[in-house]
Amino acid sequence: MGSSSVGLVSSMQGTWSTSISGDEYYHGLMQSVPRYVNIGKPICSPPSMKNVNEGKGVFAPVVVVTRNIIGKKRFNQLRGKAIALHSQVITEFCKAIGADAKQRQGLIRLAKKNGERLGFLA
Repeated sequence: MGSSSVGLVSSMQGTWSTSISGDEYYHGLMQSVPRYVNIGKPICSPPSMKNVNEGKGVFAPVVVVTRNIIGKKRFNQLRGKAIALHSQVITEFCKAIGADAKQRQGLIRLAKKNGERLGFLA
């Protein structure tokens, strides 16, 4: 880019002109832009794969010992089967008392929350 004079015509009166070359304009613009922006602390923490229920609840020690004895893979299979069975029991209970799907889902959420509190999900 070479040095050139640019004339801009205003709709009002007169003209605006500059004799800054393209390179000079670019470097001047880049000097006015900060190189680093301090964004501060993140608002929420990044997702963690750590179990937040580890060591909490009455049954947590039994759950942790059992998982260590039978292995994580087998333990998760058994836990999945137990959760599915418990959900079926809740569904059958809801059918027996005439509860709708929204109430059933609320009971399943309550069961999960109680399981966390008691340490079954440690």
